[in-house]
Amino acid sequence: MLRSLVRAVLLSLALLAAPALADDAADRAALDKLFAQLRVADDAETAQDLSTRIWAIWTSPSDPILAGRMREAIVARSTGELTSAIKLLDDLIADRPDYAEAWNQRATIYYMMGDFEHSIADCEKVLALEPRHYGALSGRALMYLQQGNRALAIKDMAAALALHPYLNERRLFPELGKPPTHI
Repeated sequence: MLRSLVRAVLLSLALLAAPALADDAADRAALDKLFAQLRVADDAETAQDLSTRIWAIWTSPSDPILAGRMREAIVARSTGELTSAIKLLDDLIADRPDYAEAWNQRATIYYMMGDFEHSIADCEKVLALEPRHYGALSGRALMYLQQGNRALAIKDMAAALALHPYLNERRLFPELGKPPTHI
C-alpha cells in the first residue's frame, strides 16, 4: 500500500515537472543545437546543464501518451520496482521500437540487475537509433570494463567523450586524458 502511494506521488510529481512538449522536428533541432554546444562546453558546469537539457528531451517525447508511459517506467525504476519497469518498457518498445530512450532505460535496468548481456544488446539498439547517445556509450563502456575488455571500453568511452567531454566516467580512463580547456 505504501509503495503504491509513493509511486503515485512520484508519478504525479513527474507529470507536474515535465517540460512543455514540442514536436519531433523541434526536438531534433534542439538536440542538434545542444550537442553542438556540449562538444565545445567551456567547463563541467556548462556541460552538465546542456546534458540535463538533452536528457529532458530524450525522456520527455513530444507524444503525450508516450511521455506518460516513459514517466511511469522511470518512476517504477526509481522506486526499485525493476521487474515492473522492465515490463512497462517491454510494452513500450513493442509499440514504439524506434524510441531510443525506451531501449536505453531498459538497458539501464538490465545493468542495475547485473544482466550485462541484455544491457549491451539494448545499448546497441539505442546507438543504432541515436548514435549520439553518450549515456549508452558510457554505460556500455562500464560494462566492457567490468568484463575485462578494456579495449572495447576505451573505444566506447572515447566515442562518448567526443560527444560529452566532461563525463564523470572519464576518470576511469586516464589514457583518454583530461577534459579540454577552451581558451
